Formats: sequence, structure tokens, C-alpha cells
Amino acid sequence: MPLNRPAQPLAPGPRGAAQARRWVAEVCAEIGRDELRENAELAMSEVVTNAILHGKGPITVRLRGTRDHPRVEVRDASSDPPALTSDDHVPDFIDELPTFGRGLAIVASFSEAWGAERDDDGKLVWFVPAASAPDMPAPGIVLGWDDEPEEPSFAAEETITVHLLEVPVDLMQGMLAHGAELRRELRLLAVAHHDTYPVASDLSAYFSSLARDFRWQFGGAAMVAAIQAGRRAADIDVMAPLNVADRFGRLLELYDLADAFCRNERMLTLARSTEQVEFQNWLFGEFIRQGRGAEPLAWPSHAATLSRAQP
Repeated sequence: MPLNRPAQPLAPGPRGAAQARRWVAEVCAEIGRDELRENAELAMSEVVTNAILHGKGPITVRLRGTRDHPRVEVRDASSDPPALTSDDHVPDFIDELPTFGRGLAIVASFSEAWGAERDDDGKLVWFVPAASAPDMPAPGIVLGWDDEPEEPSFAAEETITVHLLEVPVDLMQGMLAHGAELRRELRLLAVAHHDTYPVASDLSAYFSSLARDFRWQFGGAAMVAAIQAGRRAADIDVMAPLNVADRFGRLLELYDLADAFCRNERMLTLARSTEQVEFQNWLFGEFIRQGRGAEPLAWPSHAATLSRAQP
């Protein structure tokens, strides 16, 4: 079964670091992975200490993933990258690691994979504890600080405008959050478990490409204005390339494949709910329909199951 424990708030200061170590030890015992305990405690101590010294409260810890690949997440409210924590017990390979600080070098030396990501609420640092120290430090997946500006991959003169009418704000926000989680999981599989899941690299590249071109438009000014005004729906105009129908048709196929991965516990996130599937079938279906010349259709107010629309 997938692991999805609720976030646990930590006490401020040193008490929070001790609390986090106890929590991760209890979690390892709870899921029957006592062999992870020592490395999990070491990595947890570094991440939480970093958040306490250089981040901003509140700080929370959470368990996600599966029993085979449990992932520990530490979130704080600072959008600054993880910083230098301690000079004690620094491995010799520190100068070879592309990390933000020596604390993360220690995390890398006791994890199968780790990463750091900036988001709207601060930052998330995560790691998958290793049963034994790996021969080489785990590669980090670091996003949000050195990324290139979000610019579409297509030229403005080679576009159409897709009109999305009566888009429900809550479902769009949920889709963006789930999409970000899915991209994170695909990157993890592509980097840390490529031999087991070689298709993850292709999936990761495609989802990231679509996110670069469209995520900033989905969550743009129209959505922000609707949220600020307390409206439940918004009309959104999206600039899209001429081949948008093919791109979103492929995206629907890949979401089905990702859901199958999730249900088989090969992914560290949950498959989409029925409501999410219905919403995305309509949303992506509008790109397919309008890309082939059809007129816009608004999101229906009823809860009837939607089939994938065709022009």
C-alpha cells in the first residue's frame, strides 16, 4: 500500500530536531523497515537542523511513498535554498557534490535519492533513506532556484488561443498540485530507479515539457483574480502551439499510464480520483477539440461522467 502519513508539526529549536529523529525512528519500525532507521535518523537530523537554523517556521515532517521506497519530507516556510549547516563529520567527497551545503552532502551519503524544491509556500527537502550507505552519494534533484525562466517552447506567431470556460477553481488548483507531485515522482524514478523503470525518463521529460509551456498559464492572472474575488470558476485564455491537439492527446494517454504505475505501487504518489479524471478529460479534451477547429464548451455544472470529447 502507498504510504501517505499526514504532516506533523515540529517544535521550534533543538526540541524539534529531537522530535524529528524520534518520529522517523518510529516510522521505520511502523512500516517494518528497521534497517533504515540509522541512516534515516542521520539524514533527518541534517535536514531538520538546516530548516531550524536557516529556514522559517512552521516546520513539518511527512512520510510518503511505498514500503520499498519510503520518502521523508521536511517543509519550512522559507523559499531560500537549503544552507550550510555544520562542518562536523563532513565526508571527503564534499567538493564533488553539487549541493547547497555540507548538511545536504551528508543527506546524499545516506540516501537512495534526495531533493529540494521551492514552491509557493516555502521549500520542501526530501530523501529516501538507504539501508546501507551507498558507494557514491545519491544524486540530488534540486528545482526552483537555478531554473530557467518559464518560457514556452513555441513561437508566439505559431499559436492558437484555447478558450477554457467556467473552469472550477478548486479542481484546477488540485490538478496543478497533483501534477507537481507527479513530476517530482517521475524525476525521482528517472534518477534513482532508472534501471527498474526506464520509461520514467520519457514520462518525466514529456510532463516537464507540458508544465513549462502551460502551467504558468493555468495558474495565471485569471485564476488569481478569481481566487481573490472568491469566485468558484474562471474563464482562461491559453496560448497554445498549432499541434496542441496531438500534444494533449498524448498527455491523456500518459496520465492513464501514470495512473497504472500508481495503482501497481510503482509510483510514490496516488492515482487520480474519479473527479480528477473527469476534469482532466474535459480540460485536455478542450485543447484537442479546439486545436482541431471546434468551438469551446464550458465545464458542465452537473456531475455526469465525461467522455473524452472529440470534434
